[in-house]
Amino acid sequence: MSRRRLSDDERALWSGVTRSIAPLRRRPILEPPTDADPAVSRSAAPPRPKPVPAFKPVPRPKPAPPPPLMPLGRRFKQEVTRGRRTIDGRLDLHGRTQAEAHAALLGFLRATQARGGRLVLVITGKGAPGDDCTSERGVLRRQVPRWLKLPEFRQYVIGFEPAGIGHGGEGALYVRVRKRKER
Repeated sequence: MSRRRLSDDERALWSGVTRSIAPLRRRPILEPPTDADPAVSRSAAPPRPKPVPAFKPVPRPKPAPPPPLMPLGRRFKQEVTRGRRTIDGRLDLHGRTQAEAHAALLGFLRATQARGGRLVLVITGKGAPGDDCTSERGVLRRQVPRWLKLPEFRQYVIGFEPAGIGHGGEGALYVRVRKRKER
């Protein structure tokens, strides 16, 4: 099947159509060769529209950073130590592996927040003495404060400090729990 040649009117019309569209990719528009006078075909074609700007994806908003940790304050800690403020829950992590303790602590804080608790006591223990003098005591004693600083815990924790002597001293932590956000 052979192609037929375009007439002058059809070439002028096609030239106008190709000028009025914006390419998907930025490539120069190749016009078909014309036998007619270029001045006549340009005057008959509609004016070329401004190029459409390229699509720019809308950036996703960054998630809000977790709230900062706050110190409990001297007066608050005194009230808890002296028994004027009640402790809403206790979690004893003695004898647990790090993985078990991490999961238990996260679940405990979620449950405390859900029931409206404001202050809990997390007992880590001081740790067993090491075999040699270079090893440190108390893996959980060191890890729990690090965990409480992580973003996954910060939505539940306002702040924490070592407990008073009557509640376990350096082997336990007072942890203030955030109020639950109503959704």
